[in-house]
Amino acid sequence: MSRVKRGVIHNKRRKGILKLVKGFKYGRKNLIRQAKTAILKADQHSFRDRRAKKRNFRHLWQIKISAALMPFEMSYSQFMGALKKNNCLLDRKVLANLGEKHPDVFKALVEKVK
Repeated sequence: MSRVKRGVIHNKRRKGILKLVKGFKYGRKNLIRQAKTAILKADQHSFRDRRAKKRNFRHLWQIKISAALMPFEMSYSQFMGALKKNNCLLDRKVLANLGEKHPDVFKALVEKVK
């Protein structure tokens, strides 16, 4: 049986790992053992933070809507309750955008649901 030299495969695997950690700091970018753990951690954080991003944006939209409602002396919860009562199907992302970029349209919406 002939001997199999695995240098090509070994180098290919190392190259693939190092490609994933390009831009990392210190030994994590060029030492294989540290790079492997860095990849595992980075993947865990990216998975977790894809979900956290949705929570963060929802919170940001609530703050923007609340700030846009201050001139109308109406709280966020009162406004959202009034929207639900009037069967308005606008989501928080759209409402925050209206409050920030189109205050005249937002004012008309607030007056309608009051």
